[in-house]
Amino acid sequence: MFIAMNRFKITLGSENDFEDVWRNRDSHLNGVEGFVSFNLIKGESNKEYTLYASHSTWKSQKNFEAWTKSESFRKAHKNAGKNKNLYIGHPQFEGFNVVI
Repeated sequence: MFIAMNRFKITLGSENDFEDVWRNRDSHLNGVEGFVSFNLIKGESNKEYTLYASHSTWKSQKNFEAWTKSESFRKAHKNAGKNKNLYIGHPQFEGFNVVI
């Protein structure tokens, strides 16, 4: 198994708008080979931002990497730039191979 995460720093007061973007978007993940599950998770807030992470689980790192080069990936991310005002900086990617 492989877990892919992106951390997002969201401008204070923009949390509901950010969550709505994710709630209403078509991720184009259904039917993608190796895709297992997806969650958007919310962390703590500080004086500058609220931390979120997208968390997807894949059967393998190879499946995840194939998706990032696919038409489904391009479709899922085509409008990503329209919501720049919600973010502080770029998302930070982290990938993990499941050990246990």
